[in-house]
Amino acid sequence: MPRVATKLDLVTSANDSFEEMWGMVDSMPLQQQTGVFNFDGVLLGKEAHWTRDTNIRDVFVHLYEWHQLLLSWVASNIGGDEKPFLPHPYNWRTYGVMNVGFWEKHQNTSYDTSRELLQDSHKKVMFIIEKFTDTELFEKKHFKWTGTSSLGQYCISATISHYDWAMKKIKLHIKTYKEL
Repeated sequence: MPRVATKLDLVTSANDSFEEMWGMVDSMPLQQQTGVFNFDGVLLGKEAHWTRDTNIRDVFVHLYEWHQLLLSWVASNIGGDEKPFLPHPYNWRTYGVMNVGFWEKHQNTSYDTSRELLQDSHKKVMFIIEKFTDTELFEKKHFKWTGTSSLGQYCISATISHYDWAMKKIKLHIKTYKEL
């Protein structure tokens, strides 16, 4: 992925990645879309998400919840209520526990609802990105509340980087899926 350095790059890359992800999902029969991951015998990374997420719904709600983090964080800080990106009591060393909480929260969320939630939250994220200028998005420390980073880096993380993460899992699901 080329380095994203402008709002146009961010919007284009985020939308392209999002559409690519949906293309992969929609290419599968519904039974596979709603099926359980079968990664047995596959060499996986050490990251917790490889065992946490057991289906595409889990991936979708993870993306949705990270969109919610971004939307809430931007709205609070723009509104004058300075808050960190990760809600208390989490930090960048403990956010894995937060992700497990998101997973637990959505175990009764249907696959169809997870699709709707994610499609809606992507639109909302893209809408807020459009409100900012290139400078506001990509100048480090432009906003005090982004710390040493830029707002654009947080947007990339919640969209492009997370969509790439999701596509790796979906590709592996396509490759390893077996009807039970």
